[in-house]
Amino acid sequence: MSHATEPPVQNTFALVAGPTKEIRDAIAPGPELSVIVPTRNEHDNVLPVYDALCRTLQGIDWEAIFVDDDSHDGTTEAIYRLASQDRRVRCIQRIDRRGLASACVEGILASCAPYVAVMDADLQHDEQLLPHMLNTLKGEPMVDAVIGSRYVEHGSIGTLNRYRAWLSSLATRMGRSIMRVPITDPMSGFFMLRRETFQSSMRHLSNIGFKILLDIFASSPRPLRVKEIPFQFRERHAGQSKFDALVGWEYLMLLADKVIGHVIPIRFAVFALVGGLGLVVHLAILWLCLNPMQLTFELTPATATGVAIVGTFTLNNWLTYHDRRLTGWGFVRGLLSFALICSFGAVANVGIATLLFTERHAFWWVAGIAGAAMSAVWNYAMTSVLTWHSR
Repeated sequence: MSHATEPPVQNTFALVAGPTKEIRDAIAPGPELSVIVPTRNEHDNVLPVYDALCRTLQGIDWEAIFVDDDSHDGTTEAIYRLASQDRRVRCIQRIDRRGLASACVEGILASCAPYVAVMDADLQHDEQLLPHMLNTLKGEPMVDAVIGSRYVEHGSIGTLNRYRAWLSSLATRMGRSIMRVPITDPMSGFFMLRRETFQSSMRHLSNIGFKILLDIFASSPRPLRVKEIPFQFRERHAGQSKFDALVGWEYLMLLADKVIGHVIPIRFAVFALVGGLGLVVHLAILWLCLNPMQLTFELTPATATGVAIVGTFTLNNWLTYHDRRLTGWGFVRGLLSFALICSFGAVANVGIATLLFTERHAFWWVAGIAGAAMSAVWNYAMTSVLTWHSR
């Protein structure tokens, strides 16, 4: 009788013991430092940033993770070209998602390095300070983060005009009010921290706007230990600044989320606020149609409702869901779905109010508020899923 040949014992042990010597020799450990560089339409800055990091970080095991918010100027292609030549360069391309804070979070989560730095792609931050930041964290175990500050001695805001300097100073004072650590520059976008420091905050982050440092510190379960070093804020190397009125609005949303976000979601609060403005617009259009324009009443409610729906949708698209903003045909499809969802919300409003008033004998104003609240919750929940769904 023939017997099946058993596999050699040494091969079984080899599988259990791990990779062979040849494989082990080919394996390289992960980087010591990851530099997260968020980008949006920064094509002309990609190569200069890479060259600056190569010059500055000699002797350090590093990688650069560019997180791009679907640029349309060839930024991602420029990053991919570098990545094909240098494995220290990586690219995360985000589709239909926006926001510097959330981009930084995704970049940090994609890294395994024990130390993580964040800097802008426009070369306004002094990359030559990165080795000093790293040495500080390695040499002082009690320090959680090192921040590049424009407001400590020898630091400077550079050539910011008077208006931008005043806004920066105001935002800095507002940011300090929600932080448990005395920091001169909570608005700084140039810093380095330990991975465990980020991990202690990451599940409580708001991911709103552009100020990820403030978000991390305000979300930490304990006061973080910080060291600030001065740096000179430089002029943008190329491209256009992303600063506009929406940046200020996102910053206010971040502050509000840190203050009341544990009680009510800040998106819902803004959504309800916009809905209240829509009601004011509705009443104003009714008055205009009935008085100065003297339209028939049969036509007036439909006109007022249409204008209010378009207005509230536009404001929500710009303010409440700024990071998921719909454009082009997406705007049209979103408007149609928003109108359809709100029509069901109106039916729910009337139904709840009628039930409470007729069956439960509630005060008319209690029934009205309950119906409006039901409608607001329905509209917010359904539009979040169907109109401005996250990808």
